[in-house]
Amino acid sequence: MRIERINVYSKLLPVKGGGVYRMASDDVQSLDSTLVEIVTNNGLTGWGETCPIGPVYQPHHTLGARAAIDEIAPGLIGQEIASIRPLAKRMDERLNGHGYAKAAFDIGFLDILGQRLGVPVSTLLGGALTDRVQSYYSLIVGDPDETARIAADKVKAGYPRLQVKIGGRNLEQDVATIHKVWEAVGFRARLVVDGNRGLTTAYAMNLDRLCASIPFALEQPCNTMDEVATLKGRLVHPVYLDESTEDQNAVLRAVSSGIADGFGFKVTRLGGLTKMTTIRDLCAIRSLPHSCDDAWGGDIIAAACTHLASTVEPRRFEGAWIAQEYIEDHYDEANPIVITGGHIPVPQGPGLGVKPEQGTFGDPIAVYGS
Repeated sequence: MRIERINVYSKLLPVKGGGVYRMASDDVQSLDSTLVEIVTNNGLTGWGETCPIGPVYQPHHTLGARAAIDEIAPGLIGQEIASIRPLAKRMDERLNGHGYAKAAFDIGFLDILGQRLGVPVSTLLGGALTDRVQSYYSLIVGDPDETARIAADKVKAGYPRLQVKIGGRNLEQDVATIHKVWEAVGFRARLVVDGNRGLTTAYAMNLDRLCASIPFALEQPCNTMDEVATLKGRLVHPVYLDESTEDQNAVLRAVSSGIADGFGFKVTRLGGLTKMTTIRDLCAIRSLPHSCDDAWGGDIIAAACTHLASTVEPRRFEGAWIAQEYIEDHYDEANPIVITGGHIPVPQGPGLGVKPEQGTFGDPIAVYGS
């Protein structure tokens, strides 16, 4: 079974109703997702996806992903799809780094292998431990009272965890938001307060002290891992890393140095599902909780996150965030990836369990092979 053709597509994913997804680092209204379709000589097709959340959230961006794909794809034509490691090696021979682009191929390869073997991708990743995984709702930076109202509604809807985004405004508003959300939901949901790299160390310490009585984890308060390291032993709240985990080596550094008490992981940022399983197992050794998310994207990346999430020991699992709450359409209307009662059912079909309908993405923006 060899790769015969690779098609690349663009899909615009606007926020529902013309809304805005607001973070400390940026305001998002619409994102351009990149889809990779891998066609084999025996008729199987695998899909992958990568969708950076703008050019400033991380050192990843849409045009960068497509330029990287253009370097990699020609060298994959004719390659055998029997296992992942030779394909990963081939991608590294074509281009150094750029894991967020390689992730789309990795997801597509696993989709094909799962179909070939007649098993879900979760089986290839070690085996599902549950048939539905916890999701969490991300409360964007907004008015404290309105944020608290939405938080209460989402807990009633079944979400077991809420992420409260802060930053990009004054300390009083952020502190008020955290207190009001806690008053609205209490122990009915686990809370994570996400700075998205937007806080200074002084701001983080002040926030920590002013909210000392409220149980939450503080996620990626500062821009760099070195800044976050200076907070160790100075905060009441546990600290999670997200954006600083740019590759496997960064995660290893954070674990070995004890900087992080947990993580918010992005599948494409870490190079795909195959590399994420290594990180998953490393966290298991140290009993470190983590999520299985991605920055944005549709059903393909959502399916990938859900398959991986189902293989994580539930007591260490922090939830899977997918963009479904914020975008309108599905790539596969017959088998959509949806959040129901704050949880995501794990696809049971072979491969990813998602097959985009023909014509969903229009004409390809690039074609490699015959």
